[in-house]
Amino acid sequence: MHELGLVENLLTLALGHAEQAGAARITRLNLVIGSLSSVVDDSVQFYWDFLAKDTIAEGAILAFERIPGLLRCDDCGQTCDMPTFETGGCPGCGGAHVRIIDGDQFRLESIEIEEA
Repeated sequence: MHELGLVENLLTLALGHAEQAGAARITRLNLVIGSLSSVVDDSVQFYWDFLAKDTIAEGAILAFERIPGLLRCDDCGQTCDMPTFETGGCPGCGGAHVRIIDGDQFRLESIEIEEA
């Protein structure tokens, strides 16, 4: 359900940039979503279709790029992906004290428009 707020902000951001560029229509949004962000693509699309209706963003394609989750061990500094960590802790020392260093983002990478 938190996708609703994200998509409201996304639409506001996209419309603002499109207006500044003098766009007649927004045709595509390129989104980067981390696999650890808990953002669900289908939910984003559902809310986008509902909220963008009757705006210059209606019908815009949402292109999702998924970024894998990366963790860094606080004990030894080793970096690993989430699946590796989940199978036995840090691959370097076996520790369980890690922090997320990538894969928790949700951002608008770029917007494609049709000019007026």
